[in-house]
Amino acid sequence: MSGDKLPKIGLLYLDYVLRFFDRSNFKGWPDKIESVVYHWRNDKDRFIKEVRAKKIDVLVGNIPATAYETFKQIAKELPHVRFIPSIETQFSNKSKENVTLFCEKFNLAHPTTKIFYDQKKGYEYIKHCKYPKIVKRSYGASNYGGYYVHKVDSYGECKKLFDAKSYSPMYIQDAIDLKDSGDLRVMLIGHKPVCAFWRYSGDGEWITNTSQGGSMSYENVPMSSLELAVEASKAAKAEYWACDIAIDAVTNKPYILECATAFAAFAYIRDWICQYIMWDLSGGRFRLPHVPLYSWEELGKMSPAMLRTMRHIYFATYSPSVDGEYWLSDRGPFSMQESGDSSADDVPSPIEPLTSEDDLPQDLKDSFDQNNKADTAPEDELFKLTDVTLTELMSLYAMDEEMAEEIKNLIDSKKISSLEELEEYGFASKEQLAIWKSHFTGE
Repeated sequence: MSGDKLPKIGLLYLDYVLRFFDRSNFKGWPDKIESVVYHWRNDKDRFIKEVRAKKIDVLVGNIPATAYETFKQIAKELPHVRFIPSIETQFSNKSKENVTLFCEKFNLAHPTTKIFYDQKKGYEYIKHCKYPKIVKRSYGASNYGGYYVHKVDSYGECKKLFDAKSYSPMYIQDAIDLKDSGDLRVMLIGHKPVCAFWRYSGDGEWITNTSQGGSMSYENVPMSSLELAVEASKAAKAEYWACDIAIDAVTNKPYILECATAFAAFAYIRDWICQYIMWDLSGGRFRLPHVPLYSWEELGKMSPAMLRTMRHIYFATYSPSVDGEYWLSDRGPFSMQESGDSSADDVPSPIEPLTSEDDLPQDLKDSFDQNNKADTAPEDELFKLTDVTLTELMSLYAMDEEMAEEIKNLIDSKKISSLEELEEYGFASKEQLAIWKSHFTGE
């Protein structure tokens, strides 16, 4: 937006959902930044009135899978409000099914995937398909440290899994032989990669999540993975974006495993995102972030404890002072760009579209009920605090890997003996702690 008047920014929050941005990420924004909180069931009309009353022009924040259909309706009632990311851009946040549909629409390389709402057809398929396969619970952007991702090597394993889990739809994907037993996470701002790293599986494991004993490396990220992530970001018209990418061990071809605007990121990356948004909304009055390609290799040499607390990192554009030094400057092939305007044509047609959060499958309705909106582990699995694993912590509602690792360290070092003590460390609200507490014995 150009001119002297800046648009009114509002931060979009939802009860029981971790907040990705706050006002401190918009360093230097001269005007008041509002916030609006969506309170779930039957809150649509009140929410719309509050946005209008506060005269908000731009709403910044991610929308969780369970509220996606409702916010499509809200956006139609607020045509003057720009959502960042747009509702269309957030299509892939809703489900693994949507990620597949997105990749198919824009011809983005991804593993061959079959999706069945008809259970009989799904069970017939798994009788005759080739194994191994990857089975995922489709709903939601996160798999909580691999808790809802499964590898099956035979029809018997696959049938037993679906009999026990009752996932709907049945989401079945070819298992790629991963190069170096790892996959890649690529984060982008304005279609430019700003952070990328390998995630390697632990000994005896196939899942690459660090909560499953895996490890990370910022070194030697292949250009092919960055190019595919940029292609996906441009197709999504995303202000910020992340892709999980697998490299085939035989062909070296990259494939998109996941992509979304909902992802864990260090605070300094969230600062860069908001600096980019400020540049975009101000018509260039604020400085566009300059993030040299592969800068993550140097930053990644620092302790994660340091990276979690670093804020407002500034890279100046390099200007050579003498002939020859040009070759030492940042000459990456990607530049930070405007995301582009989304439209209804950008969104693939869902296989079985929902119209609101009330149309969720029954198990998800129960999971996200007003009094218990937790993305929970099975009811019969109660954890013991003293021996809870990272994977089990990651299955808790609104938990990410960084938080789970820090909580696990507090438990193992005996600095806490109950979940209530986490409130002193500022990890979660009382409401979130109450939800987590219901998953533990003796708490």
